[in-house]
Amino acid sequence: MENRQHFIDWIRVLAFMLLILFHCCMPFVRFNWEIKDQEHSLFLDRLIVWLHQWRLPLLFFISGVGVRFALQKRSTLAFFGERVTRLFIPLLFAMFFTIPSQVYFEWMQKGKIDMSYLEFYPSVWDLVPYPDGTLTWSHMWFVVYLFTFTLLLLPVFALSKINTLRSWKQKLNPLFQNPITLLLPILPLAWYYFTLYLRWPEQGSLLDDWFVFTFSITLYFLGFFLSDLSAFWASCERYRKPALFLMLVCLTILYVQFWWEVQWPKLRDPDDIYVYGALNATLIWTTIVSIIGFGKKHLNFSNRFLRYASPAVYPYYILHQTVIVGAGYFITQLEIPLALKLMALIMICIVTIALIYHVLIRPFVVTRILFGLKPKNNERLRNLDTREHVEVAGRS
Repeated sequence: MENRQHFIDWIRVLAFMLLILFHCCMPFVRFNWEIKDQEHSLFLDRLIVWLHQWRLPLLFFISGVGVRFALQKRSTLAFFGERVTRLFIPLLFAMFFTIPSQVYFEWMQKGKIDMSYLEFYPSVWDLVPYPDGTLTWSHMWFVVYLFTFTLLLLPVFALSKINTLRSWKQKLNPLFQNPITLLLPILPLAWYYFTLYLRWPEQGSLLDDWFVFTFSITLYFLGFFLSDLSAFWASCERYRKPALFLMLVCLTILYVQFWWEVQWPKLRDPDDIYVYGALNATLIWTTIVSIIGFGKKHLNFSNRFLRYASPAVYPYYILHQTVIVGAGYFITQLEIPLALKLMALIMICIVTIALIYHVLIRPFVVTRILFGLKPKNNERLRNLDTREHVEVAGRS
């Protein structure tokens, strides 16, 4: 795979734009979230069910691709040190300084507390985990998983730098010219549904989240493993339309059989998990393949917006849910139509984070480090190819 692959950065940026929409919808759907409106939209319920299936798998896959880029330019040890700096430090900062306000507004809305934020905040330092206490990683669970995956797969990353093994691996490249080979990752993903999905529902809690953990680390590894096989990327582009068609077929069946009534999933019989798992695994993987294929076909270019937006993805990710929860607390109290509330929340989120990023984070070394950016911010770095910023790939 060539170094200049701008479409990967476009996918990350667009996926994050979708993430803002996703979380801005959450106060207005029936699923549990930090802030809730009294009214919910069935249309948004159905939309959220579909988006939830593939948005995080796509980002885990792209994150694995980012590892390959990072390892091309540094040793395994240097790579790990950078992961600590760009994942672990922002995680700790967020847990103690940006995320606590989410708990504050949630508890205020539920009537659990009635106090100012200054009175509430010291409880974070009691170090009592949520929900009994106020310390939580909330949406930063994605970063926790990425850091854990990095630790577990570090020996694999080290082995990948051995030239002999890399040469052996390239012998697999011709196999991915075959569309059947392109679909093989569906098999382990479906198997996780059959064996883990019902027993370990999605938690985001790391230690008792075996379905999400196994599913996600597999996609993270696949992104890393497939990233230097040129035939894989070429096949994604060549078969993007068949992949999209297969995804739409699975999507239609899933809505008809399981999702339309928004009972998630609606399994009438224990054996339904095999149908559901096969369909959903196929939907997720073909969505990833088709997005990559259409991105490679139409988005393999750079411009000023991409060069600015690509490094901004991580700080936006860290801040977005805190801003949405805080703004949502007040917006949900307004007596206006739901659609206007949603539009107001989206606009407030975008404008607020854009200002914070541009004025407070981007220009300063300390804030850049705390929000996962490289410390330098000079003209040379701003003009670097956006592949520099795929190293810390997409966020939840």
